[in-house]
Amino acid sequence: MGNSQPEWRNVPWGNNERELQIVNEYKPFKKDAQLRIMLYGPVGAGKSSFINSVESVLRGKITDRAKADGIGGESFTTDYKTYKIQKGEPGTHYPFVFNDIMGLEKDAGRGACVEDVKLAMKGHVKDGYKFNPVSALSEDNQHYNSNPSLNERVHVLVCVIPGNIAGLQNDNATLQLPTDDVKKLREVRLAARDMGIPEIAILTKIDAACKEVGKDIRNVYKSKYLKKKIEEVNGVLGVPQSRIFPVKNYHSELNTKGDIDTLILSALRRMIESGEDFLNDL
Repeated sequence: MGNSQPEWRNVPWGNNERELQIVNEYKPFKKDAQLRIMLYGPVGAGKSSFINSVESVLRGKITDRAKADGIGGESFTTDYKTYKIQKGEPGTHYPFVFNDIMGLEKDAGRGACVEDVKLAMKGHVKDGYKFNPVSALSEDNQHYNSNPSLNERVHVLVCVIPGNIAGLQNDNATLQLPTDDVKKLREVRLAARDMGIPEIAILTKIDAACKEVGKDIRNVYKSKYLKKKIEEVNGVLGVPQSRIFPVKNYHSELNTKGDIDTLILSALRRMIESGEDFLNDL
């Protein structure tokens, strides 16, 4: 396999029951706390699909509540929405939620406004707010939350980058993203840093990015291409390599698959652990 090498990261293949148990037993240390995980990234990166994939893993069946669109260059997500995941009986949910936002588009006047993303991180954006690419949410808007609670703030920021992306030369890195996209992504990341919010990155579409992974998902940590992509994400955006997780979202599958679940659970566990640490530090 010309594009492979010995595994460069250990992953618990075949140990999903243990990983699921850890997620199922998770309870925030702070009473009544709810972990909020917000996803951001370029259009078509797979943000909505990742939320669906996490829900599919936890519920053991394919779900698609977060609407995604694989066609066109504009964001399919336009409203700010919180997704809870059912746990067991109807009416009970996991103690973490996901927020999907409009994609960051390279052209002026398109995609989510970076100032809105910053407001959302602080908890000032209410569900149902329709992103306006040319102007940020104002304090007199009905969707502006003037006094956000701890649970309404974002506790983990997840940058979603497609592994098969193509186009940017940036110093020593070759991650191919339009320069404007990179500027927006870095601006959001620096804002999160200033707020103390932990950040994780997920590399999606790994089966399309590397043919060996497309043949067998277990080749993911043997792939030289994906290792290089993770190094590029680190070089361009500054996210530590240990906090970048390759995943394959559910797309055309009719049933969940153990090895796909393994990678999603690995990323989810790190999100939960990082968010819990942040919650406890507040």
